Amino acid sequence: MQLDWLREFTEGWQQRLEAGRPPHAVMLSGPRGLGKRSAAAWIAARRALPGEAGELPEYPYTVPEHPDVYWVSRPEDKQGIAIDQIRALVADLSLTSYEGGGKTAVLEPADLMNAAAANSLLKTLEEPQGDALLVLVVDRMGRLPATIVSRCQRIDFRPPDERTVDAWLRRHADRDWAPALEAAGGAPIAALEMDAAIERNAALLRDLNDVGGRRVSPVEVATRWAKEDPFEVLEWLARTVGAAAREAVAEGRSAAGSGIDESVLQRMDTRNLFCYQDIINRLRSRPQGAFNAQVAFEGLLIDWAGALSRLRNGAETTLADLYAVS
Repeated sequence: MQLDWLREFTEGWQQRLEAGRPPHAVMLSGPRGLGKRSAAAWIAARRALPGEAGELPEYPYTVPEHPDVYWVSRPEDKQGIAIDQIRALVADLSLTSYEGGGKTAVLEPADLMNAAAANSLLKTLEEPQGDALLVLVVDRMGRLPATIVSRCQRIDFRPPDERTVDAWLRRHADRDWAPALEAAGGAPIAALEMDAAIERNAALLRDLNDVGGRRVSPVEVATRWAKEDPFEVLEWLARTVGAAAREAVAEGRSAAGSGIDESVLQRMDTRNLFCYQDIINRLRSRPQGAFNAQVAFEGLLIDWAGALSRLRNGAETTLADLYAVS
């Protein structure tokens, strides 16, 4: 879907080009969910594939597949963008453009660069390579060093007016979006993604209750869950189990706020719920690729179906022992 509220941005960018004043580094700043990444992909497409770039940025965005386009983001197993990624990028930017149209590099989110990576990028910002363009997508300005900010042209993205947002969201689903939009701080893409997360979480809760009620196989559910982002599923599971455990302690077995069926919780020792949450959190702390999601979810759900009877408060167990995680 085209992002209608970015028309002013695209017109402003075109004016920069027509005036012969394209920046060598531009910073797209503002809260998540306003289309900054779509705008960055649009800029890259306009330079590398001008015949294929649409009138407006689109959601979901597509990174242009072109040898003159570089898209640098946080690796799944890292906390941020590392110095080796920036060094590799700088080396690539020093090479001649493949088709002569100039290289474009997008860093998203640039505010996740660590200090060493930011320092490595600084020299390139001070002495840009040829006609290369750096596009920094920034979600939180406070994380970036002032030296980086001062060397980029800054374009701020702000939430569009309610009428524009409502019309765009209703093209996705014709219903009342006000609650989701309010929770997303007026950011339409964030509201859309939040809505999708709500639907996904409702499906996860149904699965968890069906497994706990022994209405469905843990292996069948684990297969479905393994197709999702494992860390998002684990985050939801830790939050849901933690809420159930806290409410059970505070209210004497009542855990209505967690959404877990009372009939399922009645079979479980409350202390084991806390132990179970700890195991989930230990899985969450492991890097991407360090465990098999299918096997981990099978182990978690088999224990849930068995009312956590394998867990013993204070028992010396490891993740490898419990879920064959290596």
